[in-house]
Amino acid sequence: MPRVITNETYGCPPIRALTFDSLGLIKVTEARGKERGTPTVVNTWGEMNASRCVLAASMDDRPSNPLLAVARKDGNVEVLNPCNGDLHFAYSLFGDDGSLPEDEEVSGLHLFRKQKDDQAERSCTLLTCTKKGDVSLRTVQFPNARADSTDEAAPKTWKACGSGEVLFGKVDGSENFGLFGGKRVEVNIWDLEQCTKIWSAKSPPKDNLGIFTPTWFTCAAFLSNEDHRKFATGTKSHQVRLYDVSAQRRPVLSFDFHETAITAITEDPDGHTVYVGNASADLAAFDIRTGKLLGNFLGKCSGSIRSVVRHPHHQVIASCGLDRYLRVYDVKTRQLISAVFLKQHLTGLVFDSGFSGEVETEIAVANTVVEAETEEKMTILEDDDEEDEDITEEVPVKKKKSKKEKRSRDKVSEKGEKIDQVRSKKIRDHKKKTKKVKLTQED
Repeated sequence: MPRVITNETYGCPPIRALTFDSLGLIKVTEARGKERGTPTVVNTWGEMNASRCVLAASMDDRPSNPLLAVARKDGNVEVLNPCNGDLHFAYSLFGDDGSLPEDEEVSGLHLFRKQKDDQAERSCTLLTCTKKGDVSLRTVQFPNARADSTDEAAPKTWKACGSGEVLFGKVDGSENFGLFGGKRVEVNIWDLEQCTKIWSAKSPPKDNLGIFTPTWFTCAAFLSNEDHRKFATGTKSHQVRLYDVSAQRRPVLSFDFHETAITAITEDPDGHTVYVGNASADLAAFDIRTGKLLGNFLGKCSGSIRSVVRHPHHQVIASCGLDRYLRVYDVKTRQLISAVFLKQHLTGLVFDSGFSGEVETEIAVANTVVEAETEEKMTILEDDDEEDEDITEEVPVKKKKSKKEKRSRDKVSEKGEKIDQVRSKKIRDHKKKTKKVKLTQED
């Protein structure tokens, strides 16, 4: 059983978190009940394989038919059912040769939530980005029982950079614009419908000593789902920068956070608070409007933080990283609520916002998913039965035997057994008498 650290004074609200690690496993951690409880690992999906390390993940937690997309180190992109871990379909970004250089690993993945037509439930749109800057936007249709997954149209592809390495790719709340940046790559925004670059940042000027800091962005987050013009970034030189597209190309505000690289950043629904994690396991909250430090999150933490996620409904955030712990904090008090040891180096996590923690509602959701799948299978089976009606033959039905017949047969068998026993006794007695007669004659 994994080690669990809990804070008895706070407890954990009902949450469901999916974590991803360096060995390709997906672990589901849940805290159930209306009252605050303790999160535990309830499911583990996949097999241990370092070549299937999860590099990026994205989730569409809609009420009906939710989806989970993961990008692995071997170049495969998989779409799963986040309720039970079943695989819907998978495809490779680099063909079937299996060779994948390190500079072509996936650095960004987004599963689109918008439904454009009635067939959206049987298809999904994915955006992927590699370290070389190759961006792909494709729509894939779910496979039937008779066919494999197929692309509805040719994927849209473009280059997000001419040189350098792209380390992240983000999509705004309206899902119309994409943000890319990385090592020697200035942050830039693209129009996803037109596949054109609409804005590119400009590197900050030299400092007072004439030293120029090289461009090395590690993470980014949009401040609001309604506005794509404001976003915050983290850099290798332990800086947090605020950009406003409508104001200027250079950062509007920048400030330092400790002495190690910024590795994770996420936004709060209020639109002006950001949560920042770095390579020395420090986690803090900032007011991005002024750069003021609101406070550090308390708790024993070691190892680089790789992902920080804010829950959309509850006042908690979660972080994970190389110390192999999933940690849950309270946003208001910044106290550690609980921590679960997950054995492997963690690379990312996502929250399931549709999880309520009540058993009845979860069973109802699972039943709806199962009913939808069974209806599809039944339609396929009905089509097959209509084609094979002329070939089928009637099978004779065996009549069931009545209880009276069974009882009479049992009585007959019992009588036969008793008769056999009597006969065997008589034969034994006769043999004994003959032996005694022979012995008397000899004497």
